[in-house]
Amino acid sequence: MLHLEHLNLVVEDIPTTLNFYRAAFPHWSVRGGGEGAWHGKPRNWVHFGDDYQYLTFNDDGVGQNRDLTGHQVGLAHFAFVTSNIDAVIARLAQAGFLADKDGAIDEFRRNVYYLDPNGYEVEFVQYLSDIPSQRNRYDEA
Repeated sequence: MLHLEHLNLVVEDIPTTLNFYRAAFPHWSVRGGGEGAWHGKPRNWVHFGDDYQYLTFNDDGVGQNRDLTGHQVGLAHFAFVTSNIDAVIARLAQAGFLADKDGAIDEFRRNVYYLDPNGYEVEFVQYLSDIPSQRNRYDEA
């Protein structure tokens, strides 16, 4: 069996980034961190997550993230499943983060997209069915 353990994201500022992710994941915490260098440039890093999954944030980022309206190669978005999408939306709103766009209307799932403080698009999805053929269906255009 394989599962995703972590994503390693280069960010502009770790405390600002943590504000967003702490609102989305109140049960996660900083698991560790430190200082180092990446190809000659100093950086700080933290692992933010639980005992099984986490996000790594490195603060040595420069420039802008990929233009999500363009067609450059790079990360388009990443997604997290929640059992209560309304609670995620409320926590993020209380922390000052508003949704960037709603997901497609679907009878078997609800989803919403946010831009984190670094321009990464983060999707939150709540499945309304446990049946794989319903959860994973898509309409071909």
